[in-house]
Amino acid sequence: MNKPTNPTILFNKPYVDERVVESIRQVILAGKLSGDGVVCHEVEEQLKQLFNIKHVLLTTSCTHALEMAMMMLDLKPGDEVIVPSFTFVSTANAVLHAGGIPVFCEINPHTFTMDVNDVERKITSKTKALFPVHYAGVSAEMDEILELARKHRLVVVEDAAQGVNAKYKGKYLGGIGDIGAYSFHDTKNYVSGEGGALVTNNEHYARRGEILREKGTNRSNFLRGEVDKYTWVDCGSSYVLSDILAAVLKSQLEEIKEIQTRRREIHNLYVSGLNDLGQKEKLRLPIIPGYCESNYHIFCILLRDEAERNRALAKLKERGVRTTFHYVPLHSSPYALKELGTKNIQLPVTDEVAGTLLRLPIYPHLTDEEVRFVIEQVHEVLKD
Repeated sequence: MNKPTNPTILFNKPYVDERVVESIRQVILAGKLSGDGVVCHEVEEQLKQLFNIKHVLLTTSCTHALEMAMMMLDLKPGDEVIVPSFTFVSTANAVLHAGGIPVFCEINPHTFTMDVNDVERKITSKTKALFPVHYAGVSAEMDEILELARKHRLVVVEDAAQGVNAKYKGKYLGGIGDIGAYSFHDTKNYVSGEGGALVTNNEHYARRGEILREKGTNRSNFLRGEVDKYTWVDCGSSYVLSDILAAVLKSQLEEIKEIQTRRREIHNLYVSGLNDLGQKEKLRLPIIPGYCESNYHIFCILLRDEAERNRALAKLKERGVRTTFHYVPLHSSPYALKELGTKNIQLPVTDEVAGTLLRLPIYPHLTDEEVRFVIEQVHEVLKD
């Protein structure tokens, strides 16, 4: 196959069309660009309706939504929160910022989400919460996680940064545990450039979240006419999303079915085009369990070892295809080794997945021709 017209197939490209431009234009003409405005409220209602969640608070990032969630737990010194090591640093940072200690657990070798058996082994009298991270649009085993939480009286906070519009047994991710967090970063399926949301079906957490998001004030109560003035009532920060960024997201959500459909099509093209390499055990294709409805956020393959993964990454770049690895496990990071004393933690599945995983381009602007070109180049690189 000849190389597509574009000289390089990018790893990621956010979905942007004329509808996005018009949405931003309307906000500018309306003359209000700051946070928690009319468009923010419209988008929050969109998200509630789309994902059947009672309370949605748009935030400046998923990182900030995670931090707010941990702040709500009122952690004391020495309190522990169990998190997978195979996650973005924001998950662990949220625990640390709230005064807790992240305890790193192993991942399931099929879904790359937290291993519930290892989680149970690591629950102690100091454990206050479980922090499942949904990976690549594939959900953690939420029934088992919720059962552990009930048994040990723990809070469940879902890091659903990669789980927007994905489901576990018919339920949308983010709204299954006590609190959830979404990401609308430039790299996600539905974007605002930078942005996130704290979501919950719990009235108490929603009201606390409003206060934390508004610098620790009861401004939201004031705007609803519930108090005659607003004042400082808690320790918070400024986490409200601007109407301009909300406008970008609004236009994306209006095309949510089209975006999801195109990502599924690309995923299926990859699966059919690379299946022969999977049968020859040259790579492992992604696994989507029957209980999960994926949003196809990531298409990743596992190669035989880290050296082959790194070689494939370099060779594909030479051939005009940008790919990438993913997380460096947090338990082996310089900060964790120095500050959290994680040197002796053994998480072999996490280490193996992190060392062999390669992510291929997947985004709506990719053409079928480009996807077939990527498939061909993967075959060429792995043929030896």
